[in-house]
Amino acid sequence: MTAFMTILGIVVFVVGLLFSIAWHELGHFSTAKMFGVRVPQFMVGFGPTIWSKRKGETEYGVKAVPLGGYIRMIGMFPPGDDGAVRQRSTSPFRGMIEDARAAAYEELQPGDEHRMLYTRKPWKRVVVMFAGPFQNLVLAVVIFLTVLMTFGINTQTTTVSTVSDCVIPASAQTDKCTGSAKDSPAKAAGLRPGDTIVSFDGRPVEDWDALQQRIRDTTGPATLTVERDGDRRTLHADLIENKVAKTDGNGGYVPDEYVTAGFLGFTPASGVVQQSFPQAVDRMGDMMVNGVHALVDLPGKVPDLWNAAFDGGERKQDSPMGVVGAARVGGEVFSLDIPSSQRVATMLLLVAGFNLSLFLFNMLPLLPLDGGHIAGALWESLRRNVAKVFRRPDPGPFDVAKLMPIAYVVAGVFLCFTLLVLVADVVNPVRLTG
Repeated sequence: MTAFMTILGIVVFVVGLLFSIAWHELGHFSTAKMFGVRVPQFMVGFGPTIWSKRKGETEYGVKAVPLGGYIRMIGMFPPGDDGAVRQRSTSPFRGMIEDARAAAYEELQPGDEHRMLYTRKPWKRVVVMFAGPFQNLVLAVVIFLTVLMTFGINTQTTTVSTVSDCVIPASAQTDKCTGSAKDSPAKAAGLRPGDTIVSFDGRPVEDWDALQQRIRDTTGPATLTVERDGDRRTLHADLIENKVAKTDGNGGYVPDEYVTAGFLGFTPASGVVQQSFPQAVDRMGDMMVNGVHALVDLPGKVPDLWNAAFDGGERKQDSPMGVVGAARVGGEVFSLDIPSSQRVATMLLLVAGFNLSLFLFNMLPLLPLDGGHIAGALWESLRRNVAKVFRRPDPGPFDVAKLMPIAYVVAGVFLCFTLLVLVADVVNPVRLTG
């Protein structure tokens, strides 16, 4: 049964991946058609074609390798300086440029002269190239908010899990009381496991983050209103200063860093809690910020990734994952001994995280990514407007094809990184459980 659920989880993730890719390309496709650009192909995947069907002027299809997708638009690059597609030169860089330009014209038909992408105003090209990543952002936001507000997420609550017997600094990294240790304020006040704290010093508390902050801001006498066995009781505690773990502002803790703050002495219980719309939006914002930080930190994670792939090093939980690793995690999610609703919620969050990563990655201002084409269109708009202000001749379209040598270098770096992640995902994968 476990093997079946694992396979089912992988299949579900792959379906979600293919939908995310098609959804991305639909953004490019729909806006290109809206602006009158001819689109001969709409493909999900790379490699050999498994299935295709022509409808109107576009061939729709699915290819064998689900690692991306593309639409082919006529005239993505302007013609050469003489207005024609040049023959290949002996320069390797010039060859790259001319190959890219030729590919943009290989399906040119009579009447396409005014349906080429490069002939559209820069702002229209920005819309076409931004629409793909934007589709992924929209899908990520919708899934995240839906899961947070309907299924809920596993989070710390204001219910007491355990009560500390004594006062121990967090830096001691032990839970054993010494003979001289004082009773914790929570134990002295009569707090018990299972109690739910509903107010602190007369002010209602709705979540653990708010309660934790109030505890840390308080030293001295304080009142706690708790629900116990269906009744509400008021407890009196005398909070003290203690060395506690430093928080990161996102519900987690900073490893090996401590601060002096108010201390009560209990561990909160965890549970699946539905989020309100403001809470869900706040968490979505945190996810966006964390996604940006993860993208910025990506180069620094290459050494650990290399060690995990080839030297038997530890594969960290925040290590970059590729499609193979994510699919493996998807299979593991469906094999977990948790309620079915939480399996579905976790899988949806995995797909949402993938879409958020697609958005952030594609917005990098580098060719061949969408962000590189957006940057080229914005540069063209800037220099044309500057020429207009200073009454200079129109410089014409910016030839993005001239940047193709850089694009090939970038693509090569991405390919090497993808292969490294693939090896690590196969030989030393990230696992949800030990």
